[in-house]
Amino acid sequence: MKRSMAILLLSAIILTSYTAAPKTTSAASSSAQKVVSGHINSGVNLRDKPSTSGNIISSLKKDSDVVVLERSNDYFYKVQTSQGQIGYVSSAEKYISVSGSGTAPGGSGSGVGQAWTGLVIYGVNFRDQPSTSGKIVTLLKKGTSLTILEKTNSAFYKVKTENGKVGYVSSSDKYMTVSGGTQVPTPNPTPSESVNKQVELVIKAGMKYLGTPYEYGSDRNTTLTFDCSDFVRQAFKDALNLVLPADSRGQGTWVKNNSKAVYSTKDLKRGDLMFFMSYKGSSASAYAGVNKATERITHVGIYLGDGQILQTYSTKSGGVRTDKLDGAWVHRFLYGGSVVK
Repeated sequence: MKRSMAILLLSAIILTSYTAAPKTTSAASSSAQKVVSGHINSGVNLRDKPSTSGNIISSLKKDSDVVVLERSNDYFYKVQTSQGQIGYVSSAEKYISVSGSGTAPGGSGSGVGQAWTGLVIYGVNFRDQPSTSGKIVTLLKKGTSLTILEKTNSAFYKVKTENGKVGYVSSSDKYMTVSGGTQVPTPNPTPSESVNKQVELVIKAGMKYLGTPYEYGSDRNTTLTFDCSDFVRQAFKDALNLVLPADSRGQGTWVKNNSKAVYSTKDLKRGDLMFFMSYKGSSASAYAGVNKATERITHVGIYLGDGQILQTYSTKSGGVRTDKLDGAWVHRFLYGGSVVK
């Protein structure tokens, strides 16, 4: 009887220890995880989606801190504020600096932290550019081992040799076998590259509507005709799935609330929206003494750079077109600003 009781007691102790062990292990694993923190460098919007079309939840102030949960895409981090709010902020260095693990965790298998190696199986040229037009630095022989830094484009890897030289080789499996994971990391575009890419998409979307007839108060649900704000809205919707306000005054307010307004045409950048007051004449004297701060926005267009504007403003003018930014357009200009950032 005593022996049976002792066995039962021992079994209970073992069972208790076994069931408690996973909790201890889990706690240890949790405490070992690195926290990726973000410091807000400049006021930035916290959105409900990783896109500039996401609704603004709140505005994060300069010098506030957040926890970075993941890098959701090339342009946005998913973050948690000190108040517990979870949302998305621009990943541009202008707005946030990240620390804690060197990079934010990727949301879709970025390959961060993995060592990628390549073994040359057939002699391949080592070039100074990721293109067949790049200068050949040397020929890498069969059996050469390389560290793969990234897949720069569809045809080339950026690699480092054992003696530390960095260059580019063909990514064709005819020349090299790759080990270290299932996906070689691709380079993240810099903030300026990301913005430039978005701007070009918007302009390309707008240019496809050249010649589309003008109609004041056009139907926002069709692309058969446009007025000025309908055209601008459609270009951003087509290119970025970003839906701006339906009228030019609303778009002007949107730019002021979400970007930085500029009041000189010299400060405009390609892709910026431009807002204008009513036409009062073609000469500068017609606008003398006008207080632009109190003038209402009556027209909007997209700045193309090099003194050109993409816009639509009357039936007689022929609909969507490009114009030189001169004469009355300069005199009527109120302010402009970026939509993408």
